[in-house]
Amino acid sequence: MKIETRLFAALVPFFVVVATAYGFLSEFEPVGTAALYLLAALVGMIAGYLGLTARHIDARPEDDPDGEIAQGAGELGTFAPWSWWPLVLAAAAATCFLGLAVGWWVFYIGAAFGVVALAGWVMEYSRGLHAH
Repeated sequence: MKIETRLFAALVPFFVVVATAYGFLSEFEPVGTAALYLLAALVGMIAGYLGLTARHIDARPEDDPDGEIAQGAGELGTFAPWSWWPLVLAAAAATCFLGLAVGWWVFYIGAAFGVVALAGWVMEYSRGLHAH
């Protein structure tokens, strides 16, 4: 994760320079200037998190400058083969965003469906065909 840490850490000074230049050019317009400085802080927090995480895990094949492609072979994780829950969750999120434009009652319906969809996705391996 050292590569990702360096990538995000290198973006922090860039965003600080951009925020400062934007501030001078816009006579320190408060919303845009604050947003750009907060963007620099957010990227810095991501770099810090990745740096701290890189200390606690073993080096990955991507972090080895002499690494071979074959070192990255193998199982990458467990994925649900026939899961419909992400689609239901996306529809619930779309309903929530529609509710922001149309009315709060639509948002509440989307939020209720979102809770059900998230619970179904999380509990997918606890029951049914793929239960462990």
